Amino acid sequence: MNAEIVAVGSELLTPQRMDTNSLWLTEQLNMLGVEVTLKCVVGDDRPRLTAAISAALARTPIVIVTGGLGPTEDDVTRDAVAASLGRPLVFSQEIADGIAERFRKFGRKMAEINLRQAYLVDGGEALDNPNGTAPGQWIEDAGRMVMLLPGPPKELKPMFAEHCLPRLQQKLPPQFIRTRFYRVAMMGESDLDALIAPAYTKYENPVTTVLAAPGDVQVHLRARCATAEEAEALCDELGSQVEALLGDRIYSTDGAKLEEAVGRLLRAAGATVAVAESCTGGLLAHRLTAVSGSSDYVLGGFVTYTNAIKTQLLGIAPDLIRDNTAVSEPVAAAMAEAAQARTGATWAIGITGEAGPVSSTGAKVGTVMIGFAGPREVTAKTIHLFGDRERIRQMAAQSALEMLRRQLMPPL
Repeated sequence: MNAEIVAVGSELLTPQRMDTNSLWLTEQLNMLGVEVTLKCVVGDDRPRLTAAISAALARTPIVIVTGGLGPTEDDVTRDAVAASLGRPLVFSQEIADGIAERFRKFGRKMAEINLRQAYLVDGGEALDNPNGTAPGQWIEDAGRMVMLLPGPPKELKPMFAEHCLPRLQQKLPPQFIRTRFYRVAMMGESDLDALIAPAYTKYENPVTTVLAAPGDVQVHLRARCATAEEAEALCDELGSQVEALLGDRIYSTDGAKLEEAVGRLLRAAGATVAVAESCTGGLLAHRLTAVSGSSDYVLGGFVTYTNAIKTQLLGIAPDLIRDNTAVSEPVAAAMAEAAQARTGATWAIGITGEAGPVSSTGAKVGTVMIGFAGPREVTAKTIHLFGDRERIRQMAAQSALEMLRRQLMPPL
């Protein structure tokens, strides 16, 4: 069985509010083997909401509607669901009394408008809400299940867990979802897809999704079967092919970020790292130290943005900068070597480059040099990045982490 989620509220269509309930509900449904095939956000408009719910009911046996159960005129979820199902709303004196009692406990008198919350879709079952005045509703109609849940997460989550999950578990057929995750750094999405598509296009189950962000591509495999063992076997079958094709490009199989993967390798090797940054302005150090426990392997760093500070803090010879410019492999290598010497780190990274939007050295914007000082040698490499200033800085840090990861990988 599949499900759809309809989030209700005009505030969710503004940049100030985000629908986080659907993320949590999707996680809960996936644990039952239910795929969420569509989510939508609808403002507080009765005709539009009625149309959205009617469309969901025509497609999907499980529909969850969140929000819009308050007492005001713009809380139209009850009306829209009733219209979609062709059922009337029925007043419940029991619910009305319960709401009034809640107000009395807080020393307040219930406003007349709160009686709107005492209406149920005919044939629906009220779901108790100890954390608010809006009861939820569970409705069954021609083999379909409709859930009306309040919008506040502190009300929605316990209501779903206590009342909806047990009902779903009784009614759903056995089905299980199992997943595999792979993350790859500094490989183009199209290049990665061309490499693994011959494997995954042979399968309808598992479903493969390729997600791309700057310098980082994720491959998700999702298998759904009647038993957990079958789903695991399908993920293993396709996953082994993907792993063979991507090889050591894969840096994570558990969702860990690149800085976490690098940290694990440093810790496993008993190694330490230090950084000297120019164009990235401390971004690399920030990512390394954002990982809990990174004090085990990060010794420190230097942000040497100007030529004078490169000389004063790192001891870079002015002649080296003058002869090569600050954006050069010799300066990147010297920055790494100086950071290593001043901290005693096993590995040190130096980054210098032109992040733009204009060049201060004559080098093309997007030109970045990354230096490495390791246990045996000092090297530097030039990379060419594109995009705006922020993207270039992010990609430079990502590139440096990926290069360090490859330096740390144990030999085959």
